[in-house]
Amino acid sequence: MHVRRNDQVLVLSGEYRGKKGKVLKVFATQNRVIVEGINFIKRHMRPSNKMPQGGIIKKEAPVNVSNVMVICPKCNTPTRIKRNFLGKEGKNSRRKARVCRNCSEMIQESA
Repeated sequence: MHVRRNDQVLVLSGEYRGKKGKVLKVFATQNRVIVEGINFIKRHMRPSNKMPQGGIIKKEAPVNVSNVMVICPKCNTPTRIKRNFLGKEGKNSRRKARVCRNCSEMIQESA
């Protein structure tokens, strides 16, 4: 998946098109992400120990991952992600890195 937690993303379609936010949670099996400040829903909560008063709360709902695009921290533009291999040739020493297609800057390294 091209999106990870704490990435800055731009929403490409829907009611919140053009808005930016930080990814709070990723659901890889469902291809969905929760973005901070995007796609609010209202939940009617019954009183409980956690929320003694109950009531209607607003919270973020998941958005399909195809509707968001990662924003490169260096060039500050929405970009697609390219995967490059770092290190020497060989099975155990090669590591993947996420790279911006616009400026070729490494976004985040994965082990």
